[in-house]
Amino acid sequence: MPTYIMAIETSCDETSVAIIENGTVIRSNIVSSQIETHQQFGGVVPEIASRKHVEMITWIIEEALKVAQLELSDLSAIAVTQGPGLVGALLVGIIAAKSLSLALDIPLIGVHHIAGHIYANQLVHTLEYPLISLVVSGGHTEIVYMEAPGQFKIIGKTRDDAAGEAYDKVARALGLPYPGGPFLDRLAQEAEESIPLPRAWLESDSYDFSFSGLKSAVLSVINQAKMKGLTLNSGHVARGFQESVVEVVVEKALRAVKAYGAKQLILAGGVAANRGLRERLTASCEKLEIPLLIPPLNLCTDNAAMIGAAAFLKWEKQQFASLDLKADPSLSLEAWSV
Repeated sequence: MPTYIMAIETSCDETSVAIIENGTVIRSNIVSSQIETHQQFGGVVPEIASRKHVEMITWIIEEALKVAQLELSDLSAIAVTQGPGLVGALLVGIIAAKSLSLALDIPLIGVHHIAGHIYANQLVHTLEYPLISLVVSGGHTEIVYMEAPGQFKIIGKTRDDAAGEAYDKVARALGLPYPGGPFLDRLAQEAEESIPLPRAWLESDSYDFSFSGLKSAVLSVINQAKMKGLTLNSGHVARGFQESVVEVVVEKALRAVKAYGAKQLILAGGVAANRGLRERLTASCEKLEIPLLIPPLNLCTDNAAMIGAAAFLKWEKQQFASLDLKADPSLSLEAWSV
């Protein structure tokens, strides 16, 4: 008898519902983005995001069932992103999930958002442990060691801005549209030259990251050009910034793979869609003969399929949540380990 988990993801500005069969097969994965709504504000407005989730959630649930060709009575469990994320947005998904769990009398599973990003890889690849996961997203930049399925140990993290956050701030300073990351990536790819910018390596044995100094260096370059009345090539700035971020991130991830004897390196998170990062990581791993797993672009950004994949870990261990499950904007990945 197949296990069908309906997963709900509303941690930020995508309303998504998916149905996952046996933890690996995507029966449906419906995503409604709010990018056009938030573009006029230059970033996500939490209150507006929450309202949009309320407007869309019922229709998205119905559409997920329709595409999967299943009925509510076929579902085995309901999974939902518990955190981290915007608290109001998380609450919309959690209330919907609790309602379905109660009405259908089936288990409720709370899922960590970053665990979802990591296990998006399981929907298209076979994971081999121990492994290292490089998580690069708007709110997180982490190196995670996984000795076994569902076991997370953070060995490196950002001490200030996440890489995705730095991308958006630099893109905004260059006058690029929201969300700025993809536009900055495109500029960097097209540029023939780059402006030299610093690399934040921190201590020699550290896997941590820091991007605030790099962001400040970019802003300094832009401001100095303005004060001198010089025309600055945005592409050269974008390429210099991207080269600095990518070099540090890739070098530390590869060093972790060697130090921990990992069988695989997997890339996860929204910034995993970044072409510059994917190309540099792929080339470096091929050179060092390190197996690299990267999810397809549609599974890099926020989606419910990844939440359903991670939820299957809890399903197998029968680790279910009670109906007093609360949204947790600062939910710990290590504490979520199964």
